Amino acid sequence: MRALALRIARIHPALEAYVRSREEQQWEGARNFVKAMVWLLIALILVLNGSALRDRGFSTRLPNWTLVISGWFLSWAAFVLAIYVAVKYVPAMARTTPLRWLFFELDYQFTREGAIYSIATVVIALAALNTGNNLLFIIVASLLAGILMSGVLSRIVLTGVELKLDLPDHVFARQPVLASLSLENRKLTLPSFSLTVSGEATGGTPVPQEQEKKKKAKSGTGVSPVFAATRILREPVYFPYIPRNRHATQPVELLFARRGRYAQKGFQVTSRFPFGFLIKTRQVEAANELVVYPPVEPTEEFYEILPLISGELESFYRGRGHDLYSIRDYQSSDSARVVDWKATAKAQALKVREFTREDERRVELVFDSFLPAGTDTPERLERFERAVSFCACLAWHFYEIDSEMKFRARDRETPVAPAGEIIYDVLHYLALVEPARESDGLFLQELAAETGTFKVILTAQPRGSIPTELWTSAYFVFLDSL
Repeated sequence: MRALALRIARIHPALEAYVRSREEQQWEGARNFVKAMVWLLIALILVLNGSALRDRGFSTRLPNWTLVISGWFLSWAAFVLAIYVAVKYVPAMARTTPLRWLFFELDYQFTREGAIYSIATVVIALAALNTGNNLLFIIVASLLAGILMSGVLSRIVLTGVELKLDLPDHVFARQPVLASLSLENRKLTLPSFSLTVSGEATGGTPVPQEQEKKKKAKSGTGVSPVFAATRILREPVYFPYIPRNRHATQPVELLFARRGRYAQKGFQVTSRFPFGFLIKTRQVEAANELVVYPPVEPTEEFYEILPLISGELESFYRGRGHDLYSIRDYQSSDSARVVDWKATAKAQALKVREFTREDERRVELVFDSFLPAGTDTPERLERFERAVSFCACLAWHFYEIDSEMKFRARDRETPVAPAGEIIYDVLHYLALVEPARESDGLFLQELAAETGTFKVILTAQPRGSIPTELWTSAYFVFLDSL
């Protein structure tokens, strides 16, 4: 059946695309349709033959009851077949019929022109009823025909339209990005005119607060699946003309004010075609979801703290390597191979060169999402957001200088790897992280036990709770300082 349908569908490209798009669906409806048509054809043949036999039986002076009874039998057999088809095949076909393509809801809103047109129609109709003037009745009929044609044409324009929004893979907050919005007209014969696509008025659907609390309590994490219920598409996009069986694409600039997951279940397609009397709106389902990373634009705090972090990092990894670290006075334990003879001659004293180690760019970035209870003030939450952005800036900085990096959080840990391999995993986590209310005292203790890497730790923990071992192998950025 499917092969036969594909051969028939090759008559028109749109038919072939329609059939191929449904190759994975069950073809039960098509088989039921063919069987029903065969039984109905047999019933039609029976009823025609039965009618002919009855007419022939009554055409003679004396009725031929054999022919009459045979005709009645064939007619009743056709009636029984029709009932059989109605009971067995019609409900099955109804269950597999996508009625959403045929029936969809349209919302109507009067424009100023439409209101004036409707008032004028009512006034002329009242005048025609009062005067009985045939010319006025003709004018009223023409006006009502215009309203009727407007509804029919607008429904045709909005029928068979599918929407697709192609979003970039990586989106950062407060940085504009270009997306692609495609509107496809799947009608075989008629084009669509003057369509405007906009986001639903309700935007994305947030996860209920109580349900989200239970989910976080169960998982023990501070990550929220939906950070903000905000529309992805904020500005309307206009499509003046879409040919039949074709699609039109418009670039869309998107800008998100903050990090998080943005979800949108559908879009509104509106049209004023053909006369602009009404704004017709159709809801089109096209679920989209987007994770927006924190901004990575350096802030004033970043420029102030970065030199301190770089200095601590170099001091921690000072040792032998190929890159010059500093020139200092000669000590009795130094080898003659590291003596810098030019500096010695200039200073008239022995000077030696110090080199950085090979792994000087290896760093462990730690984000402690703990926020003490009772600090849910807007100021503290804003500091938490600045800490998330600062952590994203640091991760992006280590990515730009091609460092080897490890990221650590309470519920997330990455291996030590080139920053380019894990940067987007880190940003994805930071995009969805939320404050953790329960303190994990073992978290900092575990960090103190790791001495192989230099750590940059962002935390809201009080300074007195920091293990002493960490002060020599880590640089702390406290939320109060941001």
